[in-house]
Amino acid sequence: MKASILVAAAVLALNGAAVHAADGIPTVGKLERVATFGGAMPTGVAVTEGGRIFVNFPRWGDDVASSVAELRDGKPVPYPAAADPFISVQSVVADGRGRVWILDTAAPKFSAPQPGGAKLVAVDLATDKVVKTIVFAPDAVLPTTYVNDVRFDFRAGKEGVAYITDSSLSGPGAIIVLDLATGKAVRRLDGHPSTSPEAGFVPAVDGKPMPASFKVASDGIALSPDGATLYYCALSSRRLYAVPTKLLRDPGVSEAALALAVRDLGAKGASDGLEADAGGAVYAGDYEHNAIRKLAAGGTTWQTIAQAPNLSWPDTFSIGPDGYLYVIANQLHRQAGFNDGRDLRRKPYELLRVKIDARPAPTK
Repeated sequence: MKASILVAAAVLALNGAAVHAADGIPTVGKLERVATFGGAMPTGVAVTEGGRIFVNFPRWGDDVASSVAELRDGKPVPYPAAADPFISVQSVVADGRGRVWILDTAAPKFSAPQPGGAKLVAVDLATDKVVKTIVFAPDAVLPTTYVNDVRFDFRAGKEGVAYITDSSLSGPGAIIVLDLATGKAVRRLDGHPSTSPEAGFVPAVDGKPMPASFKVASDGIALSPDGATLYYCALSSRRLYAVPTKLLRDPGVSEAALALAVRDLGAKGASDGLEADAGGAVYAGDYEHNAIRKLAAGGTTWQTIAQAPNLSWPDTFSIGPDGYLYVIANQLHRQAGFNDGRDLRRKPYELLRVKIDARPAPTK
């Protein structure tokens, strides 16, 4: 057994799972395959309160026919229309209020965002029509910004608030706080250690270290069921952080005061996606060990709820009304940019799910 797996077992409580000698990856939990994708690589998944499933495909170099698709009979169908109006979509998120929101980075191949292109778009599920578009102002989306994931709270503000991670590869990370009524967005924890790549962090995936250039800022994000706490992590880190949302939203709270309110919740594994359920549990991927972890409400020890060889780079999470946690496994680390120009991804990519017997965290 590799030393890294022994350390992970001790720190993250792998519950004594048997390890396959052939690949060093335990099999934990019952993962079910929901859909496969033989074309472009997906990153995001959203399961609505009515059980509809949406996925998205960023323009990172693959030939993307449609940025967003709905799964119908297991097949992706362009959404909301056949003509693709988006530049490069990183996330699609259901809001629990009859809409899906599409986060357009406007940064294909991680280029600087196209002027006026980075936006958040709401689609009404009853009509499948765009009902709201918010374009980010230049002071919120910098030339180095890569807007990554988003969570919503409709208990705050006139029409609600969105919290968005900036997972910049070359500039400061941040939490972008967006007022959905006014469209005003502000950057909080801009360049703070909690939103930045962890110093000295060198992950190993498939037994191989990622290149030194792998330094990605705040990425995963989750909101507590009462809306009071925002959880987040950098992609290039193994730590989880939390901050009171009341302070994030308050313009009278200085950055220095906000920084003092950030809590370091310790090591959880190296994560891309995060999610929280209605009971207050937090879920995190562990892309170094093909795993999904769970931290129970009020708990201090992470439990492995799923782990398997095909859970290759667990990306975005979404909890469905059926009590399943859905996850995209997209082999992100096998892209050519991380492997000396060789594309080592093996299609198809997968949408998987594991039963958690929990409901999504409410947004209203």
